[in-house]
Amino acid sequence: MASTLAFHLARQGWEVGAIASRQLYDDPRANLRSSTENGVRIERVWSTRFGRAGLAGRAVDYATFYLSAFFAMRRHRDAVIVAMTDPPLLSVVAALASRNVVNWVQDLFPEVAQQLGIRVPSFVRKLRDWSLRRARFNVVLGELMAGRVPRSVVIHNWFPVERRPLRAPKPGGRSGRRSTSTSVGYSGNLGRAHDAGTILGAIRRLPDVRFVFTGGGAKLDVIRNAHAPNVEIRPYVPVEQLEESLAEADVHLVSLLPQLEGLIVPSKFYGVLAVGRPVIFIGARDGELARIIEEHRCGLVVENAEELAEAIRRLDPEEAEAMGRRGQELYLARFAPEHAFAAWERVLSR
Repeated sequence: MASTLAFHLARQGWEVGAIASRQLYDDPRANLRSSTENGVRIERVWSTRFGRAGLAGRAVDYATFYLSAFFAMRRHRDAVIVAMTDPPLLSVVAALASRNVVNWVQDLFPEVAQQLGIRVPSFVRKLRDWSLRRARFNVVLGELMAGRVPRSVVIHNWFPVERRPLRAPKPGGRSGRRSTSTSVGYSGNLGRAHDAGTILGAIRRLPDVRFVFTGGGAKLDVIRNAHAPNVEIRPYVPVEQLEESLAEADVHLVSLLPQLEGLIVPSKFYGVLAVGRPVIFIGARDGELARIIEEHRCGLVVENAEELAEAIRRLDPEEAEAMGRRGQELYLARFAPEHAFAAWERVLSR
């Protein structure tokens, strides 16, 4: 998301830089170097490199990154600073470094941690709240999140391919012929915010349905350790291959634990719409994505394993294609990159 927005702004004549760590998401030893990509100056700052495997090491990585990022932001304090929310509390560091901050709130910490059973000192939320109030704007991903965040502007995420998606092949393969069984996809992170148990319950109820997981995450081992013969697990794919990867499945699963509604909006939803595939959302029926899905009839909403299995079992090929078509039309009308980019330029210009 950050890359496609930065590259777009640079093409439009904005002077754009990025402050980032030297690590890769899945490789803390990468030691990336500063560079210029597509007109964007990328400044790689120092941090420790323990990686994401342990919470203690990750905390040290975050602390050292905060320190380096603070001094980097101070050097650019006359610019507009767009602060992300990973690592957590980056908004606090940005607020200390500059008065010209726009926070891009992908999730709300510490509320997410607290809902997942992690104890967080009360002063952490007070610091976070102070940084949000101090910001010029806080860009959030949905209306429910906007209700929790001051000075908020809603700009949905998008599918990070900067062209109009191709009309996806019909479910069942590029020739349009359906395979002998339904292919159910899950693409991206299967993490602590997602309902792996419900998905596993449906897998066990549907031995003739093929489930393909593409990505990673803390809960992917729940699926892997089940050793179900109808499950295939693949690594993350490069963004250049993402459209094709998503289009392989007949239907995609998107999940969010009900207690996290208003705190997170799963970004994988937009890619599924973009390639013309129906969505089965596992979560609260009154949630952000559930409302969109039911209003535009681009998928189904379920709350437990039995409902999920039944939804997959009863999915009619013609109705699935119609759902996917409606979803892609919705994406092009509301969620394609040009809509988000225009909204971002309005925010930054103000």
